[in-house]
Order: sequence, then C-alpha cells, then structure tokens
Amino acid sequence: MGPKEPITNLHHVDKIIKKKVSSYYSAKLAEHGTVPKGVDWNDETTQNLRFDQLLQVLGDCTSASVLDYGCGYGALLGSLKAADWCGKYIGFDWSEVMIDSAQRLFAEHENVSFLSNSEEIPPCDYAIASGIFNVKLDSPDRDWLKHIFNTLDHLDSLCTKGFAVNFLTSYSDVVRMRDDLYYANPTFILEHCLRRYSKTVGLLHDYPLFEFTVLIKKGVRP
Repeated sequence: MGPKEPITNLHHVDKIIKKKVSSYYSAKLAEHGTVPKGVDWNDETTQNLRFDQLLQVLGDCTSASVLDYGCGYGALLGSLKAADWCGKYIGFDWSEVMIDSAQRLFAEHENVSFLSNSEEIPPCDYAIASGIFNVKLDSPDRDWLKHIFNTLDHLDSLCTKGFAVNFLTSYSDVVRMRDDLYYANPTFILEHCLRRYSKTVGLLHDYPLFEFTVLIKKGVRP
C-alpha cells in the first residue's frame, strides 16, 4: 500500500455522527447514571471482560501513558488500577456530560485528566477505544465505515506504541442483530489494520461475547 493519505479532520467529516452519538450516550447517562448501563453496556462483568481483552495491548508495561478514547465516565481507569498500572491516564469523550461525570468521579486521582476536545489530546504510549464503533443509529453503513477508518487513523496518530479497539462481530446471531448497531467483519478489519498500521496485529474472537478485539502494536510498518 502506498503512503497514507492525510488524516481527515474528524470535527468536519463526522460532525453529524458526533452530535447524534453524543446525544445518545448523554441520554443513557442521564437515565442510568455512572454505571455500565449509563454507557450502554449490560453489566459490570461483561464491561470488565471487554477491558481485559483491550488491555492486553499494554503487555507487561505498567507505567505507560494511556488514552481512553470514548472514555464515558472513566470506567476503564478502574481496570487499569486493578492491574497495578501506575501511568498517566487521559480520558476523551465527545459527550461533555460524560466528561463532567468522569471529572467528578476521579477528581482526587493523580495523573488523570479528561477532555472533550479531540484537538487537545496529547500523544500517548497506548490508545484504547471500547465500544465506540457499535452504535451507528441511523447512519448508513458506508458513512459509518468511513467514520471508523477516520477514527482508526486518528488513534494511530495519537499513540507511539500501539492501540486496541473492539467491534460487534458480523458473526453474531442474526435474530439478535439490530439495525441501529454496526457489525464488522473481523477479517476485513484485521486486513485493514495489517495493511495500514502495523504488521503486528492481534485478533481476539475467543471470549464469550458477540464481538472481537483488535490489538495493534507499533513495529514494522506496512
């Protein structure tokens, strides 16, 4: 593959998507509060299971700086602390309501900051994004896929060592699939990441949820 095209400004290309998704999650938080249902997850057990897959990208590094892209109320920070991690944490979310809640919850924590402006995100060792590609609402699949590609490029530009993301899988039970959710083909996403970001990419599709996780470690570039 040839040289990468410049990363498209997310605020311009994804303006409509950003507004709809922010409103959706802000409403969830208002309805349920700072619990998994407040970020549209079923429960804490499955939320932590997702985090366990994503955090594998860190390996044994417990002092790395971590960007939580789409942080919600900051639940990932709890899993990081439980794993004896002691680095710098930056949480980013489009929803200012989410950021306000996260700041209140973790006001006493050191080396922790929360942002709602993507242009203010500093470079980090690793970036992690959980669930940000699931809820497409009424966006056409073509537009949502463009949004995914733009966001993956953005994540790649923000981290120096690697990043991890997850997707609902296209191998989900058909009777349970919803029109407002996006189900990605694991092979397609894996190939895209291998061709565009790194030759060191892992695909986790062996945990008991209808989704998969991709781990991209910076190394040999395509």
